[in-house]
Amino acid sequence: MSSSLLHPPSHLPPTTALLHSQQAPSILENSAGAVSTSILQSALSASETQELWTVYENLLLSCLRTGDDESAHQCLSRLVNRFGDDNERVMALRGLFKEATAADNAALELVLQEYEQILQANPPNMPIAKRRAALLRAMGRTTEAVNALSSLLDMSPTDAEAWAELADLYLAQGLYAQAIFAQEEVLVLQPNAWNIHARLGEMLLMAARTSDAPRRLTEAVKRFCRSIELCDNYLRGYYGLKLTTQQLLNEPPARAVKQTESEEWPVPASSTLQKLDEMATEKLAEIIRRNSAGERDWQGYSKVEIAAARELLESRSITIR
Repeated sequence: MSSSLLHPPSHLPPTTALLHSQQAPSILENSAGAVSTSILQSALSASETQELWTVYENLLLSCLRTGDDESAHQCLSRLVNRFGDDNERVMALRGLFKEATAADNAALELVLQEYEQILQANPPNMPIAKRRAALLRAMGRTTEAVNALSSLLDMSPTDAEAWAELADLYLAQGLYAQAIFAQEEVLVLQPNAWNIHARLGEMLLMAARTSDAPRRLTEAVKRFCRSIELCDNYLRGYYGLKLTTQQLLNEPPARAVKQTESEEWPVPASSTLQKLDEMATEKLAEIIRRNSAGERDWQGYSKVEIAAARELLESRSITIR
């Protein structure tokens, strides 16, 4: 059984999720303790482990991603048998299964109504509240999704996942100030998450196109630098850093030495920006070269990321060696 089944499938590349789905019938047939048909039998099974139920949940999600509804249903049934119909996590997984197998918008509306009925009876049901917000977003009801996430965060203000989702919703609407605020809340909760620093840098870079460019670009440089400090080989951090430094070098502020409004982060000097740009260039070229060569420890990047980095360097007439 693949160890990657112990990781959330949303973090897995499509090829790995497809592999899990293809292996699902065999895994379901041969998994120890998988044949329990009642809660009592399942609870008393000596072969059960926490890892087994993690595998079932992640296998369920991978199968839904690839359209293997039959295997997904088997995983769901075993989770229901083990934990019961009233388990909040199982309720959310059942709702997700109904969403994935819904034939049309009318069926999705029924799922949404079911979520609302559950929340009326039990408002603190966080897994269902999250599913409701996700479904509203998927149905294009953005305003309702924002309101749903805001209500969720009123109950649980330390939910980093909900803040991140809210930031993405605001960003999709071009509400940069609100998106940046929500993403900063994620960072408060996860200060050492390099991907969150880089994501905030990306939002600041986009927001700089509309207003207050020097301050936002300077803050973006800070965020990208922090992301690569925390993860030395993080491609998105170097990619964003190169874009930001290039913009500051090509379009320097009228007063490059003036500090930002907070008087805390001055716009970096041109020499500093040049050094950061060169470092980002060298690292991107190294990542592309070693990934393309098939080196074992350099294969965690998506093809889209590598292609984007290559295109960025080639657009600057940089040879990858």
